[in-house]
Amino acid sequence: MADVREITDLSAPELDAYVRLTDAQLRSKQEPEKGIFIAESPHVIEHALAAGCVPLSFLMERKKIAGMEAILSRCDVPVYTADRDVLAQLTGFEMTRGVLCAMRRPVSAAVQDVLVHAHRVAVLEGLVDTSNMGAIFRSAAALGMDAVLLSPTCCDPLSRRALRVSMGTVFQIPWTRIDNIEQLHALGFKTAAMALCDRSVSIDDPALMQEDKLAIVLGNEGNGLKNETIAACSYVVRIPMAHGVDSLNVAAASAVAFWQLRAR
Repeated sequence: MADVREITDLSAPELDAYVRLTDAQLRSKQEPEKGIFIAESPHVIEHALAAGCVPLSFLMERKKIAGMEAILSRCDVPVYTADRDVLAQLTGFEMTRGVLCAMRRPVSAAVQDVLVHAHRVAVLEGLVDTSNMGAIFRSAAALGMDAVLLSPTCCDPLSRRALRVSMGTVFQIPWTRIDNIEQLHALGFKTAAMALCDRSVSIDDPALMQEDKLAIVLGNEGNGLKNETIAACSYVVRIPMAHGVDSLNVAAASAVAFWQLRAR
């Protein structure tokens, strides 16, 4: 039976994770073993639990408890609840899906372990928009990528908005952080930088599409990929455009690239 606890004190420290701590504070970089993330909506929570993430507590509207019984029966943790008007008084609180779950952050895997069986990989450099991050993960999972690798300057895929936009696919595809492109080359991957330059080949280039192990490298929303990253890649790739349009949003470009360059 769920350990349901009525909220009587909006300043209670057990609610800090939901309403008063920033994403950076939740990540706890200095003590990663204490890091937390917030999963929002039953769908995302189910995916997180299926991936082995450990729940710490729930926060939900009282009327949502009955519909969450199947999930709550598997989680021996507190369930904080109140009516919607009470929850709305929590500073900065946005109860868009009615259910939140605080979970322990999973331990990051080594790059070589994430790529052990991979043939198609997405590599993200400097992405800072959490909506784009979530959308790219959703496309990567749906369109045949085997893993996602993030540069140290990318935003957090486990931020609340990224998780919501990804529809929980962050838990369905392996991911970790990577320091440089050469790590991929050492593991037998060819790398394809999505960028516009003199040596760009079309995304339907036959040699590119026939590569056995290929990493698709996408850059920052405003500046694209660093010049040194482009120079280090095996290919530079462009998506042909019409009507004088020079490029697509990185999330849209990723979906095109993932589909076109998927393993056959």
